[in-house]
Order: sequence, then structure tokens, then C-alpha cells
Amino acid sequence: MTTRIPFPPMKRPLIAILRGIKPEETADIVGALIETGFTAIEIPLNSPEPFRSIEIAAKMAPADCLIGAGTVLTVEDVDRLDGAGGNLLVTPNVEPAVISRALDKGMVTMPGVFTATEALSAARAGATGLKFFPAGVLGASGITAIRAVLPPELVIAAVGGVSDKNFADYTKAGILAFGLGTSLYKPGMTAAEVAERAKATIYAYDAAIGA
Repeated sequence: MTTRIPFPPMKRPLIAILRGIKPEETADIVGALIETGFTAIEIPLNSPEPFRSIEIAAKMAPADCLIGAGTVLTVEDVDRLDGAGGNLLVTPNVEPAVISRALDKGMVTMPGVFTATEALSAARAGATGLKFFPAGVLGASGITAIRAVLPPELVIAAVGGVSDKNFADYTKAGILAFGLGTSLYKPGMTAAEVAERAKATIYAYDAAIGA
């Protein structure tokens, strides 16, 4: 039986998705996010020089932070992520070989799923959690329906169409983890702008969970 790597305890299981970030921007923007309270950062591999950015982020982040890659498609990318110091793997699909290699490297894994078939396949492969995408299409009720057949220890994250504006729609259904992309960061934004959005996001999340 596959041993699942657990999702680490987090005050707020929010993953900042920095699609399009450049290496020269990484330190300032990641620093602003961490200072604001984010403890999970995803840099998609279709960003400019993503492994350089991941290495920069991994070296500056506290030990309790998850720093990793999104849009990971191959086992070779998993190896490169490991070499850059990443410990979080996010994929757009369910590829058991990719999940398995990430498990071998001790990474937290969150493959992207949309259907019960995909979700159960990812669970069998040993995924730490599942990234339901696009969550805006499924909605909280759709995710909840699929969740009923999944192992209870899996972390369920809603990604795509989720922001500080609609956290409550999901938290009411017990979905507490989120991946946040354009509502938090768009290419060209300054660290100060990202920090302001991050503060608003954390305020809205705390309000949604009644913190």
C-alpha cells in the first residue's frame, strides 16, 4: 500500500500561485507573501525560468513553508524540482508515475482533478491532497459530492474561480484549502501590490472560517 505524505499543519492552507513570475522578482514577491502570512507558494513551470525562481524561493523561505512547482507533467520535472529544493508538487492532471516519483522525493503532492474517477486514481497513487480545478465550474456542491467517496485524510483544495470574494461558499461546505492565482498575483505586479492583495485575502479567509 502506498504511504501518503501528509499535508503539514498550516494556520491557513492557502497556496499562492505565481504564474508568470520572473526570477528577478521572486525574492521580493515571495518575501511579501511570507511576511503577510502565506506558507505555501507554487510557481508553475510555464513561467520564465521557473526552477531558478523555485530555488530562490526555497532558499529564503522558513522551514515550515511549502515551496514548489505547478503544471508539472513529467518525472524529469520532479527531479529538477527536487534539485531546486522544492517540496510541493502540483499537477494539472493525474499521472501516477509523476506522483510516485514525488513521493520518493518526500514531496507533498496535489494533482489536479475534476471527476470522481480522477480523484480516486490520484488517491490510489498516494496523493497528499487533491486540487479540484476549475472549482468555479464544479462549485462547492460538486466537490462535496465527489468528496463523499474519497479517503477522509485527503486535503481537498479548490482552485480556479476562487478568491477572497467567495471563500464562504466553500468553507460552509468544509472545504478549507485554496489555490489562489490571478486574484493574488498577475505578472508585472509589484511586491507592495501583492502584499495588499495578500492581506485582503487573509482577512477574508479568517472571516470565512470564523477565526
